[in-house]
Amino acid sequence: MTAATSILKSGTTLATIAAICTALVAVTYHLTVDRIAANDKALLEQSLQPALSGVFYDSGVSESRLVIEPPHELPGSEAALIYRVYANEEPVAALFVVTARDGFSGPIRILLGVDVDGVVTGIRILRHRETPGLGEKIVSSRSDWVQQFAGRSLGDPTLTGWAIHGDGGEFDQLTGASVTPRAVIKAMRDTLIYFVAHKDEIFAAPATEDES
Repeated sequence: MTAATSILKSGTTLATIAAICTALVAVTYHLTVDRIAANDKALLEQSLQPALSGVFYDSGVSESRLVIEPPHELPGSEAALIYRVYANEEPVAALFVVTARDGFSGPIRILLGVDVDGVVTGIRILRHRETPGLGEKIVSSRSDWVQQFAGRSLGDPTLTGWAIHGDGGEFDQLTGASVTPRAVIKAMRDTLIYFVAHKDEIFAAPATEDES
């Protein structure tokens, strides 16, 4: 066998192996893509549900999503997400994913549930870099601090009451930490203001295609 023939044979073998591997990857993808998408959706639904305490709904929580690109009137400089929730095809709540920019150690990503009447149904902290043992107590697994907001609205308390006690407001702060809760409460207040001002637009807007 000449050197040229050997090289040609090796190249053909490698090309065949590459083609087989590509075909296997493609088949595996087509066999699993739906399952992966379903698992991703289930995880998303599970992460959103805790902010809907006491709300009856019969739609998928993640099925009707809006992406609000900056600049916008919601907290944060990155895109905000809104998930609309329905019962009997009527809107019952909206879930906002927004960013409090002025946390002690950086931005704080927040999930805030608001029912159709503007009442808070729940809040969860999705991402933060706050100080361990202090600011991190905004997370529900670290303390019950976030539970004080359920059932509250812009009218309960009044707008000026949406602040920590140290600033003349009606909400508890965290021992040894005021910057972090101040940022979260401000983001919640601004989100509620946005919801009240834009409720009809929020529920009338077409859903955004999920590109994930």
